[in-house]
Amino acid sequence: MRVLLVGSGGREHAMAAAIARSPALEALFIAPGNPGTAALGTNVAIAVDDVPALVAFAKAERIDLVVPGPEAPLVAGLADACRDAGIPCAGPSRAAAELEGSKSFTKEVCDAASIPTARWERFDAAAPALDFVRRRGAPIVIKADGLAAGKGVVVAMTVAEAEEAIRSMMDDAALGAAGQSVVIEECLMGDEVSLFAFCADETAVLIGAAQDHKRIGEGDTGPNTGGMGAVSPPAGFDRARQEAALDLLVRPMLAEMARRGTPFRGVIFAGLMLTADGPKLIEYNVRFGDPEAQALLIRLQSDLLPALASVAAGTLDAADIRFSDDHSISIVLAARGYPGKPAAGGVITGLEQAEAQPGVHIFHAGTKRNDQGQLVAAGGRVLTVCATGATLGEARSRAYNAIPAIHWEDAIWRRDIGDRALRAATENPSR
Repeated sequence: MRVLLVGSGGREHAMAAAIARSPALEALFIAPGNPGTAALGTNVAIAVDDVPALVAFAKAERIDLVVPGPEAPLVAGLADACRDAGIPCAGPSRAAAELEGSKSFTKEVCDAASIPTARWERFDAAAPALDFVRRRGAPIVIKADGLAAGKGVVVAMTVAEAEEAIRSMMDDAALGAAGQSVVIEECLMGDEVSLFAFCADETAVLIGAAQDHKRIGEGDTGPNTGGMGAVSPPAGFDRARQEAALDLLVRPMLAEMARRGTPFRGVIFAGLMLTADGPKLIEYNVRFGDPEAQALLIRLQSDLLPALASVAAGTLDAADIRFSDDHSISIVLAARGYPGKPAAGGVITGLEQAEAQPGVHIFHAGTKRNDQGQLVAAGGRVLTVCATGATLGEARSRAYNAIPAIHWEDAIWRRDIGDRALRAATENPSR
């Protein structure tokens, strides 16, 4: 198969590495890719949201399957354009991608399908939103209704924090058009986990689960980010519980989407809160998470490419999806200043030495080559250092022991990724 993978982050590097192992692969192109994906296929200088150029390239190169990585091209209609051109695409239509493109759309689907989720209200102006949080009190969650690259959610522990978030999004346009409408919802309490499944129409096949660490600082402090690390599988959320969550929170959504005439085909990423009353939906995303994908895909034993092709073809019942029993961890190395204004241009060396250590995998995200051919930082989240092990403790030690081999003066990373899961396993061995 000739494959076009769309994206340039750590998620796409991990996806490219999995696809490149497939015996069915003839050629792999990545648009636009990064220095890591360049070692696995051919990078193509096309932006992820340039749908006409992506489709034209797919036609010219006789692409058999387009694989979207991030959400932006899906919300821009990439899958629709591919299907109009007769090119299979392992991603949802623009209409189905509204599950991620609009928080209020997701809430309406949940209400229609009786999916457990937080109580919510939508606001198009700041004044009534401010009045609402003053009446309801805190903690409370403020969400930009549109796409905000993982930075549109504020868990406000005080009314003052909620007011600041509303003003920032709605009055100051800190998130652009994404924050012109907001969804305000009750703050669910419990452990947050990420559940992934391949979906085709009303069929869902479990991929697995991971637990992300969203905040920039140790102890889950500071602002939210796109994700600073993940562990897989989460403590206390085994495959039986994952399957039960699919029945409760994903399969009813697929049925409702089909009823609306907008069936879903692609990867669904359901963010869940494991509350005292059972799992409840936080949000849907219409693609793999980052850095969850990196932690998940290094445990993959089966061939990813046929599974993606079956999603595009709607023949998911026949997909073979198998993961090892290993534990895994991903640790994001970000640039100093992230998630604000990250430092750029710092030279990075030592990746080969780090990745030579047992069980370690390194995925590029915000990297590029400078005029001298040196690898340099070119984004907020720059690298993901991952490792597998028979236990989470072993995987964690391997990943953290590999980081000192990487030389990059602007690197910052959390030193407590996986700590919470290790404590949970120690306190509740039966989990």
